[in-house]
Amino acid sequence: MTDFTDLAQRYIAAFNESDDATRHDRIAGLFTPEATYTDPMAAVAGHDGIAGFVGAARTQLAGFEFRLLGPVDAHHDQARFRWEAGPTEVLDGPGDAPVIGFDVVVAGDDGRIAAVHGFLDAVPAA
Repeated sequence: MTDFTDLAQRYIAAFNESDDATRHDRIAGLFTPEATYTDPMAAVAGHDGIAGFVGAARTQLAGFEFRLLGPVDAHHDQARFRWEAGPTEVLDGPGDAPVIGFDVVVAGDDGRIAAVHGFLDAVPAA
């Protein structure tokens, strides 16, 4: 059985990883080789596609920290969780961040993430 809380924490850690090579290694350990990631900003596949997207998100949200927002809810091979991203000093309480999202992850047979279906609940105005 997949430990989805651990999986979600490792997922958030990959978004917080500043070193490109280490981030790519984390993603390779976390996602199946053919994994897909889809949200309103991107539709990518594979370790390179996901690592590229996460790197671009880190660039766009420079100085932001990602963290889980509440518990992970899971059953069968899927889980859902909320997360937030913002400057560390802004992350005083849950929901204070300028970016809040909701992701559903589906685990593959090996317990790694096979698919992410992401939603953005709050984003800064352009």
